[in-house]
Amino acid sequence: MTEKRKIIHVDMDAFYAAVEQRDRPELRGRPVIVGGDPGSRGVVATCSYEARRFGIHSAMSSAQAYRRCPQAVFVRPRFEAYRAVSLQIRTLFHEYTDLVEPLSLDEAYLDVTSNKKEMASATWIAREILQEIGRRTRLTASAGVSYNKFLAKIASDVNKPAGLTVITPQQAADFIAELPVRRFHGIGRVTEQRLLARGIETGADLRRCSLDELERLFGKSGSYFYGIARGIDNRPVTPNRVRKSIGKEDTLAEDCADRGQMLTILGDLAQRVSALVKGRQTSGLTLTLKVKYSDFQAVTRSHTQLEPIEDADVMLALAEQLLAKTEAGDRPVRLLGLTVSNLTTEIPVETSPQLDLPFP
Repeated sequence: MTEKRKIIHVDMDAFYAAVEQRDRPELRGRPVIVGGDPGSRGVVATCSYEARRFGIHSAMSSAQAYRRCPQAVFVRPRFEAYRAVSLQIRTLFHEYTDLVEPLSLDEAYLDVTSNKKEMASATWIAREILQEIGRRTRLTASAGVSYNKFLAKIASDVNKPAGLTVITPQQAADFIAELPVRRFHGIGRVTEQRLLARGIETGADLRRCSLDELERLFGKSGSYFYGIARGIDNRPVTPNRVRKSIGKEDTLAEDCADRGQMLTILGDLAQRVSALVKGRQTSGLTLTLKVKYSDFQAVTRSHTQLEPIEDADVMLALAEQLLAKTEAGDRPVRLLGLTVSNLTTEIPVETSPQLDLPFP
């Protein structure tokens, strides 16, 4: 019988806001929102647990967050400070295993089936890591421990903040059966609505679906949903993930209905994306334009060609053609983005891409 893997998912608690509260004692115990100014078109990057009690969450508009909690303290992000802490944590992880897969600055998977300290229990390792994070950074984290990535990630969110949750192979079936489908990693709002429309509300409901039925409904994702409903997730912890795309997007300070102004913004985005592409010594075969209208409906338009795309002028020319295939101008726009994909070389992923938030 194949040995069960020992996977840990570590997730820092309210990371950006926690760093701000650590570094600025006057913010401790207060609702802190890291993100755009409430008088701008900015959004919440993250917020402290004191702010979450008011129903504030990531990606909410700063204006709405202010309406919910006028006494909140809004601070601009300091990504260099967050990266420095992330490096400390990453260094700690590698003291236990080289099988570390970062998902972002504040979370990562660790495979500790075999580990450098030859500790028999993944739970002991997770507990020791959480204690050491606290000692080295004066911040808290939560961890999930299980035999695969899906369950470890779900477990890390069960007992936040500063929690440790273990899901053993014996517990997995009952745990998944009671889990609402919205909690399944990989099931977003659209997929959730499609499942709910078919009476599929929990893991137990999902488990009753056949593989053919799920593949018919969700294509290739169907086999993944079929597996995780049964506690099966064979994805390895991959230290050197490969970037699939390079892009930038901007939330506009105010809605725009002027195509000329949109092209100016796209020209700036093209310059920035081109610099990133060339800086990584790569190119791509596909350019994708993202447009989010003022009512928050988002659409994408893509162009794929045989000649590699890397120059800003080429990107802008293609973006202009793609923009003409949208309703931009007839409908006001609040966000524009450009992404190059189908990359011609393999680029390791160091951290998740940083969103460009509007901080006037």
